[in-house]
Amino acid sequence: MLARLVDFILCRFTSFITGVRPHRGISAQSGNKNCLYYANHNSHGDFILLWVSLPYDVRKNTRPVAGADYWNKGKIRRFLAEKVFNMLLIERGSGDPQETTNRINEALKESSLIIFPEGTRKTDDDLPLQPFKSGLFYLAKQNPQLKLIPVWISNMQNVLPKGFILPIPLLCDLYLGESLVYQDNEDKVDFLSRAEKALLSLNPKNKGE
Repeated sequence: MLARLVDFILCRFTSFITGVRPHRGISAQSGNKNCLYYANHNSHGDFILLWVSLPYDVRKNTRPVAGADYWNKGKIRRFLAEKVFNMLLIERGSGDPQETTNRINEALKESSLIIFPEGTRKTDDDLPLQPFKSGLFYLAKQNPQLKLIPVWISNMQNVLPKGFILPIPLLCDLYLGESLVYQDNEDKVDFLSRAEKALLSLNPKNKGE
């Protein structure tokens, strides 16, 4: 009951602060199968903005992928990670990337996932994307039917700047792109380039270029 109450409050609070609302196009994109949402990463609040933008029937089966080193610190973070967001916590820098990929593959059998392939955060939408981690390629190659849905998150870095605890009320937007899948015999460089271009094309600052 407490987890559901926190879920309700977080959704309403995030919508109030950022103006974001559930995105109807997400249900059509994901269909009835599990999918992988991948997005640009500017703030610790990115996943929350995307998560609350999912319609409830989609959100309840969607898990953010996040670093265990951050979310296992303190009882409150652990409670949010385990009971509210149902996160898939990954040990960063474990030295065994295959184990990480295996865990994500197993999770995809039951749930859709949210990931940030840049890994670390940027501080500005104007900065270029950081190189995508190769894990995105291996997940797509090992799950050739998996839909990867690019999502551009705009302005969240100003709502929750690095080092801030309380958010600043500012409007944010999410831009949803067409899903993509791994193509037969596609190599890593080509796939990651295609996935990156699909994400960058959603940035409203790139429209018309």
